[in-house]
Amino acid sequence: MTKITMTRPIVEMDGDEMARVLWGRIKEELLLPFVDLRTAYYDLGLPNRDATSDAVTREAARAVTEHKVGVKCATITPNLRRLEEYRLKKLWPSPNATIRAFLDGTVFREPIMVRCVKPAVRSWAKPIVIARHAYGDVYGGLEYRVEEAGKAELVFTTAAGREVFRQAVHTFEGPGVLQAAHNKDGSIGAFARACFSYALETRRDLWFAAKDTISACYDRCFRDIFERVFEAEYAPPFKDAGLTYRYALIDDAAARAVRSEGGFVWACKNYDGDVLSDLVSAAFGSLAMMTSVLVSPEGYFEYEAAHGTVSRHYYRYLRGEETSTNPTAMIFAWTSALRKRGELDHTPELSRFADVLEGAVIKNIEAGAMTGDLFRLREGVFPDFPCPLSAEAFIGAVREETARAY
Repeated sequence: MTKITMTRPIVEMDGDEMARVLWGRIKEELLLPFVDLRTAYYDLGLPNRDATSDAVTREAARAVTEHKVGVKCATITPNLRRLEEYRLKKLWPSPNATIRAFLDGTVFREPIMVRCVKPAVRSWAKPIVIARHAYGDVYGGLEYRVEEAGKAELVFTTAAGREVFRQAVHTFEGPGVLQAAHNKDGSIGAFARACFSYALETRRDLWFAAKDTISACYDRCFRDIFERVFEAEYAPPFKDAGLTYRYALIDDAAARAVRSEGGFVWACKNYDGDVLSDLVSAAFGSLAMMTSVLVSPEGYFEYEAAHGTVSRHYYRYLRGEETSTNPTAMIFAWTSALRKRGELDHTPELSRFADVLEGAVIKNIEAGAMTGDLFRLREGVFPDFPCPLSAEAFIGAVREETARAY
């Protein structure tokens, strides 16, 4: 078989634990036999981030701006337990937060639907895409642990040194905690344009939800910018496409979403999107069945699985036990990156291969060949698959189907 040639590389960001193990197997079994794979490789595993004082994460983010397409494995954001486990120099920040802040993009997360696994919300017949603003809020916030009585104030001083705002936040009588968050009009505007453009491209209605009745300044700013951008740039094309844009309070949007059939893009602020993307993916079947792409205003794309490093399975793997970890979202991260590389470089055979590989995954799952997370949820009779497959067996089945179909 002649391997598909790539003209430019994809930025590859390796990760941690079970996700890292499967990442290597996906490359070895599903990509390298078919594609002359070119990557600019960066090891974002926690030991290497510690060894480089996290410089490798910033280098990887810069590389995405050079090559325009990146694909990332799940990584550990360390807590105190991880600090001790890995004997780290310090608690390094989330690699995703670093990359998202550098690229100032929007994260779109969409469930991968299969016929034999029905959503927990029975009215959902179409995917719900969560569009998450990837800048600011608590992820770029400042926190302080108050240890004694005192007064906290919010102060703004202009670049010229003139104080224009000062207001008491709270007068503490004893210990407490403080948090400050920020955002920028330019980033919010880019977020809005990314959401409207994605909705048009995918022919889906767009919802934006916040809580401007409580956050009359911060959330209201988001709402106002979305409405200005829509009226100035997107109202006519939305009308021509038969699409609608709706703003709703986030609690109302949540209630409406549960009663809907799905099929829309739900734009959320950073924290809201973090929570709701996991909720939506689980309700559609599994965290391992959710794609994720970071789209920057400059046209850079970074693909990854929406789930984490699967620590529990990794410790079992280290003990020599078999695991039934679902690699679907990681495979789709690679296929999405290859498809985008093919689109940008005008190499349709690369995009076609991505379609074939994704089709092989879906065909196996719908035939009953699935890992434990989906096996418990499947509906139908599958006599050929009385037990869930291990991760290795699933990848092997996908390779066989890819070879037949390609």
